[in-house]
Amino acid sequence: MRCGFVALVGRPNVGKSTLLNALVGEDVSIVASRPQTTRDRILAVITREDAQLIVVDTPGIHRPRARLGERMNREAAAALSDADAIVMVADATDGAAGIERDEQVFIEIDAAKKPAILALNKVDLVKPKTALLPTLEAYTKAREWKGIVPIAAKTKDGLSRLVDECLSFLPEGPMLFPKDAVTDRPERFLAAERIREAVIHETADELPYVTAVEIERFEESEKIVHIGATIHVEREGQKKIVIGAGGAQIKAIGTRARKAIEPMVGRKVMLELWVKVSPGWTKSPGAMERLGYGSSGPGRRR
Repeated sequence: MRCGFVALVGRPNVGKSTLLNALVGEDVSIVASRPQTTRDRILAVITREDAQLIVVDTPGIHRPRARLGERMNREAAAALSDADAIVMVADATDGAAGIERDEQVFIEIDAAKKPAILALNKVDLVKPKTALLPTLEAYTKAREWKGIVPIAAKTKDGLSRLVDECLSFLPEGPMLFPKDAVTDRPERFLAAERIREAVIHETADELPYVTAVEIERFEESEKIVHIGATIHVEREGQKKIVIGAGGAQIKAIGTRARKAIEPMVGRKVMLELWVKVSPGWTKSPGAMERLGYGSSGPGRRR
């Protein structure tokens, strides 16, 4: 039996979360077309008869503008240092120009000193296929890889080969999670993430990435789960955007989130949402700690 950790790393919006969900066949990590959606290390488990692969999704490595961004970069770096191997996810549609954009990612990978595999994602969007050759050549010359695997996370093309490449770097050892485990995150955390995902989708480009979700109530019964959550923003104008005219926006957010949470908990969900202005929370260590983005462990959000 082999068992170990592989960290997914890359710039924001290259498809790491989509890849993680495709690998396990469930929506463990939230996905949006906007960058910097993932804020935490999200763990997913793939179990075979002879191996257990633990895949860790990480926040996109970027140049931070606030303490929250700095914290996200630290999360990614910590995941690399803990992993047995690294999968760098790059966007094939960037072409050879992606090399310069990935410079900071290369620095973090080199610092970790772990075996690294390149997963060149979104190859289904590159046509003709011969257009991939300059990109592959550029990444091959950029640094040494233990393997290069073209993939399309949305269509699951190339994922079996990617998993096989990862398994070859796992140490021998017993399974760390039960055979039916998909993630180590509790349902409270996953519910908070589904709500934040709904906010991102419903507000589109109107709202910057300043929302946080705090679970205030999570009560389960045989047939229903009651959830109460507060959506934190930084300014009064942002609160108005989340609520919308006549409460239409917050209603749409609640409907989308509830539909995403119910399959996860396997029961009907009664969801109640509030919106609160928490000025400058993305820059305040104390506020970040309270909302679950501190360095000392999970907060109430989880």
